[in-house]
Amino acid sequence: MPRRSLVRLYQDEFSGYSLAKFQQDLLAGLTVAAVALPLALAFGVASGASAAAGLVTAILAGVIMGLLGGAPYQISGPTGAMSAVLIVLVSRYGLEGIWIAGLISGAFLLLIGIMRIGRFIAFIPAPVISGFTSGIALIIFIGQIDNLLGIKTAATETAAQKLIGYFSGGFTPDLRSLSLGLVVIATMLFLPAKWNARFPASLLGIILATLLNWTLNWPVAMIGAIPQTLFLEQRLNFASIPWSSFPEFLAPAMTITALGAVESLLSGAVGSNMTGVRLQANQELIAQGVGNLIIPFFGGVPATAAIARSSVGIKSGGQTRLVSIIHAVGLLLSMFLLAPFMARIPLAALAGVLMVTAIRMNEWAAIKFMFGNLFKTDMIAFVITMVATIVLDLTQAILIGSFLAGAVFLNKIASIDITVQDVDIKRLRERGIETEGKCKHVRVAFLTGPLFFAATGQFNEAFANLGDTHALILSMRGVSLIDTAGLESIHRLYERLHKQGGTLMFAGIHDNARNMMERGGLVKIIGEKNFFWSSDQAIVEAERRRCEFCLKQERFDRFIG
Repeated sequence: MPRRSLVRLYQDEFSGYSLAKFQQDLLAGLTVAAVALPLALAFGVASGASAAAGLVTAILAGVIMGLLGGAPYQISGPTGAMSAVLIVLVSRYGLEGIWIAGLISGAFLLLIGIMRIGRFIAFIPAPVISGFTSGIALIIFIGQIDNLLGIKTAATETAAQKLIGYFSGGFTPDLRSLSLGLVVIATMLFLPAKWNARFPASLLGIILATLLNWTLNWPVAMIGAIPQTLFLEQRLNFASIPWSSFPEFLAPAMTITALGAVESLLSGAVGSNMTGVRLQANQELIAQGVGNLIIPFFGGVPATAAIARSSVGIKSGGQTRLVSIIHAVGLLLSMFLLAPFMARIPLAALAGVLMVTAIRMNEWAAIKFMFGNLFKTDMIAFVITMVATIVLDLTQAILIGSFLAGAVFLNKIASIDITVQDVDIKRLRERGIETEGKCKHVRVAFLTGPLFFAATGQFNEAFANLGDTHALILSMRGVSLIDTAGLESIHRLYERLHKQGGTLMFAGIHDNARNMMERGGLVKIIGEKNFFWSSDQAIVEAERRRCEFCLKQERFDRFIG
């Protein structure tokens, strides 16, 4: 994909911009704001911070990341995946842990974008990403059981420990909190799709639950006061940064970086499929980096591009990145106009929103496809990653998932197919290829797949017994990659053939494989004369040389006799 500067992106995006397009952006932006409001409040609480922190994050991310983003449809803010990581950080380090890890991850994302290595994030296999997503969905769901039931259980290191703790009993659910949460869940699950398109079910559910609680005046836990400012009282400042403790936050910062990058690029992929406009991945990561460097100093939590909100903007007719800005302005106005109402939102209502969102987070179509077709390797990768995510610390799960991604990749590409055939003179003549000899000492090996360190064992085994081979022709049209281990294997094969008076020849070799052989000095050692366009040409040349050798040998024998 060609690189485009931010200026070029703006020029392409706003070329021919009109009042009609602005009206579409305005409507889409307000629609996204209505969807984002309950999610921002919920994810702020789920992160272990506050509803206000989630709201501030959504506003700042909408402006900063919207202005700098790599596509017109990206809408950023607090997300469920991020909240699952942050709640662990809060339990260990307090709010300061969120801010410092978010700051470091912002620097990492900015660096990745500037160095233009964002494409490597896309190398994580889909089953591993699906496993992370499902694991994170479970963490979010389990983390909201307390708020749904109106109880307070002991904090644990992992979601699995938290879930097991509920089966030991020792608590009494508050039926009033449970009722309010069920109102939201029922609204989100059963509201007709055509009504949901006009008014977000999550927002409607929260309004109904809040009005019900307001009317009955139940003593349930609520959000509390929403500060009417972007500068929250609790926020990061330079004077309080514990520079000496930075190494402690590197591992969680790497987790936030990986999740932020993956979620942003996945959101971009979805948006690209819906609009046909390609995401400039590295520019998007720069935007995410800048945003996450700034947000902690306002008291917000790390943000990333959100698939759900971006999709709503596209489906609502959004044309440009003004949708993100307008959505942020809408949230800012709600902070000042709706603060008294938002303060009385029950935490159980937010729990209902998060639980339904967690269920919908799962990539059900991909999971059904994977398990329905019994793709065993993908199934194992999915399950291991999901279990590691809920049983272990998420940082460890990221490492396991990354290792698993490499293992899955190597397993799929490590196999090289090698078929060795003796030359059939009769079939050659049927194809109109005339040779002077019988070709009985010429063999052709057809190779398909990359010849790299994981495939050299198969390569060496295939040519363990050369017998009386006079010429071995490697047809390498199906080999697009050779590494140094592959070069060494070819060199050893050449030396063995050369020692017994044979010749190693090549046919149909790719340019990149040929270049690698030139860099390794093999072309010079083997000789340019042993490289051919096709195996037929190589066979004819090998047989011609054989006949010349036999004729010379015959003359020599007669002379000696």
